[in-house]
Amino acid sequence: MGSRSPRPARPIRSGRYPAKELCSQCGLCDTRYVAHVKEACAFLDQQLTQLEEQTHGRSRESLRSGSLAVTDTDYFGVYEAMYTARKRDPIPGAQWTGIVSSIGMKALTTGLVEGVVCVQADERDRFQPRPILARTPEAVWAARVNKPTLSPNLSVLEQVEQSGLKRLLVIGVGCQIQALRAVEKKLGLEKLYVLGTPCVDNVSRAGLQKFLETTSRSPQTVVHYEFMQDFHIHFKHEDGSVEKVPFFGLKTKELKDVFAPSCLSCFDYVNALADLVVGYMGSPLGWQWLLVRNQRGQELLDLVWEELETQPVISQGSRRAAVQQGIPAYDQALTLPMWLAQIMGAVIERFGPRGLEYARFSIDSHFTRNYLYVRRHYPHKLEQHVPPFARRIVEQYQLPQD
Repeated sequence: MGSRSPRPARPIRSGRYPAKELCSQCGLCDTRYVAHVKEACAFLDQQLTQLEEQTHGRSRESLRSGSLAVTDTDYFGVYEAMYTARKRDPIPGAQWTGIVSSIGMKALTTGLVEGVVCVQADERDRFQPRPILARTPEAVWAARVNKPTLSPNLSVLEQVEQSGLKRLLVIGVGCQIQALRAVEKKLGLEKLYVLGTPCVDNVSRAGLQKFLETTSRSPQTVVHYEFMQDFHIHFKHEDGSVEKVPFFGLKTKELKDVFAPSCLSCFDYVNALADLVVGYMGSPLGWQWLLVRNQRGQELLDLVWEELETQPVISQGSRRAAVQQGIPAYDQALTLPMWLAQIMGAVIERFGPRGLEYARFSIDSHFTRNYLYVRRHYPHKLEQHVPPFARRIVEQYQLPQD
């Protein structure tokens, strides 16, 4: 990336993008499928429950037995199996061990699919996403590593249609996949597989630059980063070094405006409409968290199963006090001195929530924040936009009364 300035993000024009400032730039409106945007867009018509039924044959709501208690299905969505895994032989240059890239490549080499929708990086800027329809394993391999910016993955749907292929794998995040599921039957495919990643707090390219410059010691050399289970942000640099910054030392007041309004209004952290989800937040450091949601997801996982090392999923500690204390801290944009943030990070890493309890902590923290954001900025959307499972999660906590 060097010293070149980032490319400007695509402007949100209210005429072309009906969600206006809430547009997540998923790419649907850049295709002829824009005709279906009012039903497909997660920020115009939240329909997770209906789409769960369509995709999995059941939904979080249909699985409830009448109890008012919050369940793991509320948190993690419909799933058939859950694993902690990592590749025995990691892919060089992968963000973690390369499970997502391996599945994409194997899906092509085995003939399971004829194309893979994934995201490479712009040649001039490693953080600028460039969605592609990959037809070779090499093209999928070139797409490894997350691009933590808004990405128009669905902009390639017309290429899919023009190519004539009938079996497709799409790799994407929640807002993209909700739109995809809403138009799935109009794509003319014989088989669609969806490999999802959990997603939260994306930014525009300019917002990413502000985050890097505000947080990292060397923003120009960052290769990738992630908010990790040890309550630190891990920045990997070009020289291979890893810089760790504690969550509690973030300059919250300066960074509250960098996250996209769509991400601050999202309640699909765990990508509920994917067939298989590969993330990290429900597993120990260095491992990946896999959620198989249906038979298609199992088919995808089977492609690489023999290449994986697995261990049982764990859940330790308690998140509730940390989440409750974090609500006013974020609201008031509190930032601790770095020395104290380092101590707090070390203590919570040792005694705080781990495994699935860390995943619940992260979901609780983001859902309470996002609920408040929607209530304050889009009160007319609150009733329809917040799914029932998110309400049940948020109701566990005391929120400030505006």
